[in-house]
Amino acid sequence: MQETLPAALYRDPLAYGRERAAVFDAGWQFLGHESELPAEGDYLASEAAGRPVVAVRAAGGEIKAFHNVCRHRAGPLTQDGRGNCGGELVCRYHGWRYALDGRLRSAVGFGAAEGFDPRAFGLISVRLALWRGFLFVNLGGEAEPLEALLAPLDRLFEERGVRLPAASFRRSHDLACNWKTYVENYLEGYHIGPVHPALAEEVEVDAYRVTMHGAVALHEVPTRSGVNDGLWAWVWPNLAFNVYRYGLMVEHMRPIGHDRTRLDYLYFHEPGADLTDMLAASDQLTAEDKAICEAVQRNLDAGVYETGVLSARHEVGVGWFQSRIATLLR
Repeated sequence: MQETLPAALYRDPLAYGRERAAVFDAGWQFLGHESELPAEGDYLASEAAGRPVVAVRAAGGEIKAFHNVCRHRAGPLTQDGRGNCGGELVCRYHGWRYALDGRLRSAVGFGAAEGFDPRAFGLISVRLALWRGFLFVNLGGEAEPLEALLAPLDRLFEERGVRLPAASFRRSHDLACNWKTYVENYLEGYHIGPVHPALAEEVEVDAYRVTMHGAVALHEVPTRSGVNDGLWAWVWPNLAFNVYRYGLMVEHMRPIGHDRTRLDYLYFHEPGADLTDMLAASDQLTAEDKAICEAVQRNLDAGVYETGVLSARHEVGVGWFQSRIATLLR
C-alpha cells in the first residue's frame, strides 16, 4: 500500500518554491513548436514556473532561447505569446537593443560609464532542444538529454504512425488548483465514470490502462465511438500528448503560482478538417476536470485531509509521480 503525499505539499507556497528549482529548473519545459516561428525575427515567449523565456528565429534559421530579461534593470524584451521582433530584441522598459544571437547591440541613451563593457551584458541564454519540431528549454542546464526522456514517446509515435502538420492554434484555461492536483487527475482513469460520463460512454472504462515507460505515462483504452483515439501520453513533469482521430493536442500543465495552474493547449490538424466535435469534446473534458480539481484543492486547503492511499490497480501513474516528487523534495 502506498500512501499519498501530504496535503501540505499542495497548499504551501514554500513547497512550490522548492519545486521551481528541483522540478522545473532541473527538467525540460515545453515551449512550443518550430512551425510557430517560420521567419527570421519570429519569437515565442512564455514562462516556466515563473521564469520568463523567449525563443527567437535568428539569422540563418537557427532558433535561440534566452531569459526574457534585459540586462539593464530586468525589463521584458517581448510580451508573452507570439510575434515578430524584426532584426533585434528591444527592451520594452528602456530600449536597450540586442541582436538575435543575444549580443547587446546598443545600450540606448545610457551614456559613458567607466568600466562598462557591452560585451559583458548580452542576454542570458537558455538551453534549448528540439524533438520532432517541439521546442523544450532546460533552465538549470543540466537535465538529461531530451532524446533520452522522450525515447518511449518516440517509439510510440513510430508504432502508431503519428505525423504532425504545422501547429494550428492555441487555447488556454486557468484552474484554481495546485499544478500537482491537476497532473495527478490526468495520470489516472479511475475517475472517468463519476467525472466524465460522456467519455465513459465512448470508451471501455474497465479496460483502461496506464503504464509507465521511464518518465512517460501511456494511457490506452479501447474506444467505441466519438473523436477520442483512446491514446494519451504524459511526460514528466507536466506535459501531455492527446491523440484525436482528426489530429493531436499538446497540453502543457503550467503552474503560475502555488495555487494556480494554466493549461496551454496547442492543436495540430490537417487543413480542412472539421474540428467542431473535437473541440466540443475537449472543452467538455476540461470543464469537468476543472470542476473536480478545484473541489479537491478546496478540500486539500481545508486542513482536514492529510494523507490517503493509492490504488495499485488504477493509480500506477500517480504513484510514480508522487514518489518522484517526494524524492526530489527531500
